[in-house]
Amino acid sequence: MSAPKILAFAGSTREGSWNKKLIRIAAAGARATGAEVTLVDLREFPMPLYDGDLEAEGFPEPARAFKRLMLENEGLLISSPEYNSSVSGVLKNAIDWASRSEPGEAPLAAFVGKVAGLVAASPGALGGLRGLIHLRAILGNIKVLVIPDQVAVSKAHDAFTPEGTLKDAKQQASVEKVGAELALILAKLHR
Repeated sequence: MSAPKILAFAGSTREGSWNKKLIRIAAAGARATGAEVTLVDLREFPMPLYDGDLEAEGFPEPARAFKRLMLENEGLLISSPEYNSSVSGVLKNAIDWASRSEPGEAPLAAFVGKVAGLVAASPGALGGLRGLIHLRAILGNIKVLVIPDQVAVSKAHDAFTPEGTLKDAKQQASVEKVGAELALILAKLHR
């Protein structure tokens, strides 16, 4: 039996993003259970804003490359920043491009049958929780099973050590557990 394959990314392109730090922690939790995790930075996939006219001309290569990674993995591990009580534009745009079918492809091929784990970090008191509610709804609507466990790290500007771990050991373990739970569920589903 092969190891579960998980695509992990943060919905931020900012160099010092707290969510990029957080996704590394969750990915480590998934790897610790034996999952094969591909960690990517959305900055490496400069997709234009989704536009039906651009789609009609042919998928932009960054969108195609990102979607290809999604198709190659069974699970998604996402760390979502919260922008104005919702998901970031870059995250929504990546989801929108990946949701589009290319010729000969089933609808929502990059999402149907996938399982996702969610975490968030925000400087606010709720830690990105409101954005996770929206992300959970978006993913559920495009046929992704989202695991119940999630972690929202509040006061993110003061939550991390210089090395990129969380100062609170219980919180660190909780984020790692989201990655581990995702990997374990995928392993059970694909037995």
